[in-house]
Amino acid sequence: MKKIIGFMLALLWSFNAQAITSQDIKKIEDYLNSLNSLKATFVQMASNGATAEGRLFIKKPNKIRMEYAEPTNVLIVGNGDLITYKDLDLDQVTNIDYSDIPLSLILTDKIKLEGGALKIVDFYQDKGSTMITLEMKEKSDTGPITLVFSNNPFELKQWKIVDPQSVEVTLSLYDAQKDADIADDVFVFKDKKDSSRNFKKKK
Repeated sequence: MKKIIGFMLALLWSFNAQAITSQDIKKIEDYLNSLNSLKATFVQMASNGATAEGRLFIKKPNKIRMEYAEPTNVLIVGNGDLITYKDLDLDQVTNIDYSDIPLSLILTDKIKLEGGALKIVDFYQDKGSTMITLEMKEKSDTGPITLVFSNNPFELKQWKIVDPQSVEVTLSLYDAQKDADIADDVFVFKDKKDSSRNFKKKK
């Protein structure tokens, strides 16, 4: 099934793919490398019909926190070395390597789209948005990630991945604050004291 979905996505991209210019590459690199931190709310939608809302915190290098609202009740905290996934309902904690998280491709301090560890798999641009798909050049457990930017102003609005169960997951950002002041302890997992239940889904 995963191969079939991958083939269908590749076929779709082949109809939309455009040649990327050096100016396009520089614009994307400059934006990603200027992004020191980010705070936003998000809406997540999956191809299997599942939806979720939550709050996102990013701080370079490699720090991430995702708080999911009820009824999902999941907390993800990455301190730069290890990612901790907690199911708040089951009170279960799982440690995850950064190589399993496609978003880790853009969490480093210096992102290079050409001549570095990344390669450009797909690119598309129209009047309102720019889309680029990236993956590691070397074989990795980290799958590709598609980043979607608005063009005016140029800023990250969405990303898409395909999870290990071959489900396409799209996460859209709202009320984003670039270079927000985020304390380092936000990215420290505190086990039972750490909860995302203070985040309420929008009504």
